[in-house]
Amino acid sequence: MILHETQTKAMTSRFSNKSSARIVIAAANENDRKQIASIRHATYARELGQHPTNGRGVLQDRLDAFNTYIVARLGSHVVGFVSITPPPADGGNGSYRYSIEKYVARGRLPFAFDDALYEARLLTVTKKFRRSQTAILLMYAALRWIEHRGGNRIVLMGRREVIGLYRRTGFTPLGIVVHSGKVEYEIMTATIGDIRSRIKPQLAAMRPVMKRASWQLDVPFDEPECCYHGGAFFKAIGERFESLDRRNSVINADVLDAWFDPSPRVIQALREHLPWLVRTSPPTDARGLQETIAEARGVAVSNVLPGAGSSDLIYLALRHWLTPSSRALILDPTYGEYAHVLERVIGCRVDRLELLRTNGYAVEPDDLAAQLRRDYDLVVLVNPNSPTGQHVRRDVLERLIAEAPNQTRFWIDETYLEYVGADQSLERFAAASSNTVVCKSMSKVYALSGVRAAYLCGPDQLIDELRPLAPPWAVSLPAQVAAVEALRDPRYYTERYEQTHRLRAELAAALTSDCDLDVVQGTANFVLCHLPENGPMAAHVAAACRKRELFIRDAGNLGQCLGAYVIRIAVKDAATNQRVVSILSTVLRQLRGEFCAPIQPATTRSKESA
Repeated sequence: MILHETQTKAMTSRFSNKSSARIVIAAANENDRKQIASIRHATYARELGQHPTNGRGVLQDRLDAFNTYIVARLGSHVVGFVSITPPPADGGNGSYRYSIEKYVARGRLPFAFDDALYEARLLTVTKKFRRSQTAILLMYAALRWIEHRGGNRIVLMGRREVIGLYRRTGFTPLGIVVHSGKVEYEIMTATIGDIRSRIKPQLAAMRPVMKRASWQLDVPFDEPECCYHGGAFFKAIGERFESLDRRNSVINADVLDAWFDPSPRVIQALREHLPWLVRTSPPTDARGLQETIAEARGVAVSNVLPGAGSSDLIYLALRHWLTPSSRALILDPTYGEYAHVLERVIGCRVDRLELLRTNGYAVEPDDLAAQLRRDYDLVVLVNPNSPTGQHVRRDVLERLIAEAPNQTRFWIDETYLEYVGADQSLERFAAASSNTVVCKSMSKVYALSGVRAAYLCGPDQLIDELRPLAPPWAVSLPAQVAAVEALRDPRYYTERYEQTHRLRAELAAALTSDCDLDVVQGTANFVLCHLPENGPMAAHVAAACRKRELFIRDAGNLGQCLGAYVIRIAVKDAATNQRVVSILSTVLRQLRGEFCAPIQPATTRSKESA
């Protein structure tokens, strides 16, 4: 349970008045567990009447053999605790492992019982400390413990009288009510991402409270947050690359790598010279690559800055141009790297132009123009947008930029632009402007994701600001050679783009007819699909597909407006697309069967607090 700032300040004051000692947050030791058993008996048997009292004055259960307890300790005395149930190593077949399974069967719950599901339960604080910050410390500790161990989803049973607090923390009540003694509970769930996004505004107020405690867990108090990009398929192939031959059986549709090979010119150059390319230092500033880009795009060499992939350039430029006092505008949904860098790395204010499902997530020029009048320091537009695949025509964007305040800088990400047509690029416009930079990844449209090559195209004055900050040898020699050869073979890639459009249309039609999905009509090498909201959530579907070696993206964290029933699938070759549809249709039939029966409220007389 994460509380509001006013409650946090009040609790801080109350605790400070009680004692100058510091509460210790730690994993329970054997002595702590003995105290926990006594506190459980006092709370759940004597106080709440959820269990019969006993002469020993202790209360334990079978899950204690599996659970981790995190305690709040003052001196040698436990003043609060929370229990965490990790996922079972064997998948939990047979007897139940999570306490919620005593009330509701797995198949009737709208989330996956996989190796990323953790249960938090028995959040308990002794009477003297119930108005202190102890509950905050314990719940934050549970979040960090689960997050650090790779957990992605938390399920719990929360008291209904404080259900609003759980909602504000990111938890979704499932309508499953459990009565026990004097208390009424409800089963709730949230992903780690849900919780993180909801508590972010409260973290500033919470952090001083937490740091006054003595943090003795084997988990860092704070951990640098990374932006999730998909790529879970490497866990199936092997992150140490010990079984690369498995790439032929695993479908990596959770990332947007090209389904086709690089140009034969690229393959020939790399094969012929690979030993030398690997052992040799590249040109320091990638001059030859800059010149080739400039010739291909019709701009000056001074307008081009190469980098080791678009992420390299995003971190380089945005951290140089912006400060925590800056204001930025992004689309919602859009490529997650931008929100991550702007909000979590730089810490500036970010506004979102919400795109609507009702019009296919298209960017409405009038809405964008109205938003631009708010004098932003930076506006980020991914065009075509990911994950929606929607494109804004070049002439429309040029007009909007020209009409915007002069001090606003524009960052146009054209990672997927060639799928629409090279004539739609703003590169020449940007080179002649004073406030626009185009970011061009060569990963997705040139099939060069593995070598990491990209570039910025913009006016001399903006590129010159960044050039001294770019490290030498940023782009590897194999990447430079591959990018140069790719740019010299436009005919090959044009044919691949035309094939991609046909493959995308076929995949979208099959997903609609065979899987009953609502597919957003896009322009790039992926499709965004809405699942029916009366069935399984995207996380559940993605987890079930992973067991069949199909990796798709739960798109929920790509925007605040998408929700829990949206998936994104990369376009593959025709045979692989058929496998995707076959696996997904099987998974959906299975899961929909589990969700067809309504969940009835559960009633029990022996449930303890969660």
